[in-house]
Amino acid sequence: MSATTEEQLLVRRIREGTVIDHIDAGKALLVLKALGITGREGNVITVAMNVPSVKLGKKDIIKIENRLLAVDETNKIALIAPRATINIVSEYRVKEKRRVELPDLLIGVFNCPNPSCVSNAEKSIASRIEVIDREKQKLRCWYCGRMLEANELISSIY
Repeated sequence: MSATTEEQLLVRRIREGTVIDHIDAGKALLVLKALGITGREGNVITVAMNVPSVKLGKKDIIKIENRLLAVDETNKIALIAPRATINIVSEYRVKEKRRVELPDLLIGVFNCPNPSCVSNAEKSIASRIEVIDREKQKLRCWYCGRMLEANELISSIY
């Protein structure tokens, strides 16, 4: 059985919703957390991890039925899964395909790793992380000014 046939058996088609494909292997749960998707919303969510991939070797896939994620929502995952593709599905067909792109500002997605930052001290203040350099993934906390690396922020999701 080919990898493509196996993949089709592992991950069924959806009628309406969003498919997040080409997620780096092992990062699907981080993507869900960054998007604030818990499973309690009532939509069927299919998560396939370590699926064979020609391009990546292995990859993760997330399918969210009956929910169309907006561009600003899916761009939140650009640090976690920079090669991810977003497929918006309607009547079992891809009606829109896009790549994630790092936004200028990430609000409430990642915590500032500085324990003294006001965004960590005050529960009512959502974190605000500015993107300084997309290519090098250099970021800065809007509140405390701390320069940040992508890995620092990703580890703050746990």
